[in-house]
Amino acid sequence: MGLQDIDTVAEKVLAKNIRAAARAMRWVDDRDPRANDLLRKLYPHTGNALILGVTGNPGSGKSTLVNALIGQYRANGKTVGVCAVDPSSPFSGGAILGDRIRMQDHFNDDGVFIRSLATRGHLGGLSGSTLDTVTIMDAMGLDVIIVETVGVGQDEVEVVRMADTTVVVVVPGLGDEIQALKAGILEIADVFCINKADRDGVDRLEADIQSMQEFDHAAGRSFRPVIRTVAIRGEGIGELCEAIQAHASGSDADGRRLTGQTTMRLRTVLDDRLLGGVLKALRSEGTFEDAVARILDRKSDPYTEAERLIARGIELLAQAGDPPEAN
Repeated sequence: MGLQDIDTVAEKVLAKNIRAAARAMRWVDDRDPRANDLLRKLYPHTGNALILGVTGNPGSGKSTLVNALIGQYRANGKTVGVCAVDPSSPFSGGAILGDRIRMQDHFNDDGVFIRSLATRGHLGGLSGSTLDTVTIMDAMGLDVIIVETVGVGQDEVEVVRMADTTVVVVVPGLGDEIQALKAGILEIADVFCINKADRDGVDRLEADIQSMQEFDHAAGRSFRPVIRTVAIRGEGIGELCEAIQAHASGSDADGRRLTGQTTMRLRTVLDDRLLGGVLKALRSEGTFEDAVARILDRKSDPYTEAERLIARGIELLAQAGDPPEAN
């Protein structure tokens, strides 16, 4: 497929053609070289969607909540895209696709586009191709793009740097609510959602959240809303959408969030081009596999080999002029 065909796909994506968008996302996920040219054409047409991050501990009902949010936004006349980042299968490397199963209510809705992505070992709770998938959905003209992560921990906070608003989902009764809040979740939340709020312990959990926010408030950060929902019954979803919109409307008043999003996007592309390109070059000449063999034989160690690979990678980049495309 030549440049003319890339132009055709780009035009169809901008015209909200679902099949063309699915093809574009496949290029992105497969690291197809055509994806770069396509994304260059689409990027100028982005920046209009509300990007909503939904994250929280496993078992908090994130997918059920997202399903309810889709229904609420559709009732409000909004088109919705969903990037559901699933854990990778340890055998195939593909997504388990559990989120698609839970969101099956919207399969036949032309105003909803759901895409499951495998993490494939990518740190931070997001797939390496999530940003590019969001770009395609944004270029399609979707009103709201929901990015649901596989879970959250101290290092899994990338979603906050790409979303306009981040909803952190917690549930009462798990026995580790405070530990979860201390594990980096409090800092990334723009809106707290206490899901499964019909369970015992909801009052205590909300009081704990508000108490912990006192520390941030003393440091100059405003209080974030805490919304109770029972997603499986649709309770509290309208109020949650209102809180999301209220935050998103003022989230970029000083430009810091937009700068953070742009910074993350550029760093992600750099990581992909530099690390991915170097790894491909090292594998093509067998250098990487040789390093693995030396470590297995205890003739070397991962730290020494990493330094050697970095040095060799720099040489290859200098020789090539431009980093080779990643697989």
